Amino acid sequence: MSKKPGWYEAQSRNYPELFQAYEALGEACQKAGPIEAKTRALVKLGIAVGSRQEGAVHSHARRSLEAGASIEEVRHVVLMATTTIGFPAMMAVLSWVEDVAKETR
Repeated sequence: MSKKPGWYEAQSRNYPELFQAYEALGEACQKAGPIEAKTRALVKLGIAVGSRQEGAVHSHARRSLEAGASIEEVRHVVLMATTTIGFPAMMAVLSWVEDVAKETR
């Protein structure tokens, strides 16, 4: 998995039990059903897109790529959100995905 942001790392050192429990919960959720890794990553990206959380979009775009999704698939997730979150919001989120795309060039 890609390197975690510095802020996350610092807080995980400040509150190790909390972060261990949080990460264990995330892992349990990932293993709770039959959906394969790439699809799970794209679903998580879609949730981040819908909630318009920039850091989560960055993280889940990276994770989607790591799970084997193409940058075109990642962009497609964002484009599909247009009719749900609106065009201006979609454009903002698309710019966050492009931040990640630039990292991969």
